[in-house]
Amino acid sequence: MKLLDVTIGKLLEEKAKLHPEHEAVVYADRGLRMTYEQFDNQCRTIARGLMSLKIQKGEHISIWSSNTPEWLTTQFATGKMGAVLVTVNTNYRTSELEYLLKQSDSTTIILMDQFKDSSYIEMLYDIVPELKDSTPGELNSSRLPKLKNVIVLGDKKYPGTFLWSDLIEKAEDVSDDELDARIQSTNPHDVINMQYTSGTTGFPKGVMLTHSNIVNNGFNIANCMELTKDDRLCIPVPFFHCFGCVLGTMACVTVGATMIPVQEFSPKRVLQTVQDEKCTGLHGVPTMFIAELNDPEFENYDLSSLRTGIMAGSNCPIEVMKAVIEKMGAREITIAYGQTESSPVITQTRTDDPIELKVESVGKALPNVEVKIVEPGTSIEVARGVQGELCTRGYHVMKGYYKNEEATREAIDEERWLHTGDLAIMDDNGYVKITGRLKDMIIRGGENIYPREIEEFLYTHPKILDVQVVGVPDHVYGEEVMAWVILKEGATASTDEIRAFCNGKISKHKIPRYIEFIDAYPMTASGKIQKFRLREQAVDKSITH
Repeated sequence: MKLLDVTIGKLLEEKAKLHPEHEAVVYADRGLRMTYEQFDNQCRTIARGLMSLKIQKGEHISIWSSNTPEWLTTQFATGKMGAVLVTVNTNYRTSELEYLLKQSDSTTIILMDQFKDSSYIEMLYDIVPELKDSTPGELNSSRLPKLKNVIVLGDKKYPGTFLWSDLIEKAEDVSDDELDARIQSTNPHDVINMQYTSGTTGFPKGVMLTHSNIVNNGFNIANCMELTKDDRLCIPVPFFHCFGCVLGTMACVTVGATMIPVQEFSPKRVLQTVQDEKCTGLHGVPTMFIAELNDPEFENYDLSSLRTGIMAGSNCPIEVMKAVIEKMGAREITIAYGQTESSPVITQTRTDDPIELKVESVGKALPNVEVKIVEPGTSIEVARGVQGELCTRGYHVMKGYYKNEEATREAIDEERWLHTGDLAIMDDNGYVKITGRLKDMIIRGGENIYPREIEEFLYTHPKILDVQVVGVPDHVYGEEVMAWVILKEGATASTDEIRAFCNGKISKHKIPRYIEFIDAYPMTASGKIQKFRLREQAVDKSITH
């Protein structure tokens, strides 16, 4: 399959010319509908508005918001005028925000004033108190000297800031010809997106992704899902994460499909949206699908339009996949695997793969993507069926980490192979099974234990809704196995009962020494379970000794 040689801005323009009257964006809960022509025009307006603030090509614009229409517009507007969109995790607080704005050299931030019970604008004033007394566009901050423009989403005017509506007014100061010249000057290999990895150790790193990285990844993802312009994709996963803005919005635009975002996830809102908008595709991490399937009103929704979608972000339990196929009707749902550094998808199952492959593997390499399994810490390829570290090479590998050449060299070797840090096995047909992370592996008295194997077994317990297995410190064995269990609604169980279920079915050293019941897991805003936090909690609670 030939690679697309086009920028994000040009891609949207092409789709608007091909299908001007076709629905591009639908926000079902607010009655907002835009055709591809209308959406392209809106993105052009905001691109001109940003240029009116003297934002140059290659400058960094941070966006801190849930899945608002303005987020979506900004993604394609920056794609037209060439500024790099820096996505900010909606869970960030002041120290994390300050770190990101400083490390990314952002000159502009676009933000919601409020998200859930957090005031984003107050957090920003806390970091840059000078903002309250500054003229919009002329901020001089001692802590963030590069930051000049603050643009607030909504109608309420705050000191020192622009409103989104100001961008629309200011667009009049920049001509269409000036914007077209900027669009022409952008190159598919320019960096256009920067995402900070939610890494489990150390400070987050800014992953630099190009137009070519994410346009082609989106296009290949769409093809694996068999997505066409006639599809309508419900996107409840966050835009600030690759799942939302590549597997979601970008995949749709590459084929002219309709984007139907859900601003903030709730199982009821997703089910209602799928029913009302007759969505043919649905994305989600396993915890989202679990919440939807367990909604008390689930049986009352008509989900008969569903066909495809993607489950990704963390391991997909077999029982959950069966229920998504059988109860939700998404028979062609796919599994995708990757990481932000690979923009993000490396492997994906195909729509016609049997259920066994959808639950036992993460699919095979996307077109134009190379995958090999090597002995950890080397470049030596292992035989098929042998576990090693998954490495990948191709158009999808990031340009590098922003201002961090050392970390870039650690991740990408001299032959441009990205070392993922994930342990995997590849079969004779090229299908990959992820067996754990190099750092997730539990070593108990010299025995290597892979949490995934124990999790899959415990999922078969009739009372268990979800389970996460981690290694915790032990003075005798070095590490011991611990299971954090979420029980199904109304169910009760004891630790002895769960251990008895394991007896004789899995090796003795794999039976969890510690079992803790919990109502919810600590997560990143993109839905990834933070296992390192579960380890910390175990130590804090003095569960281990």
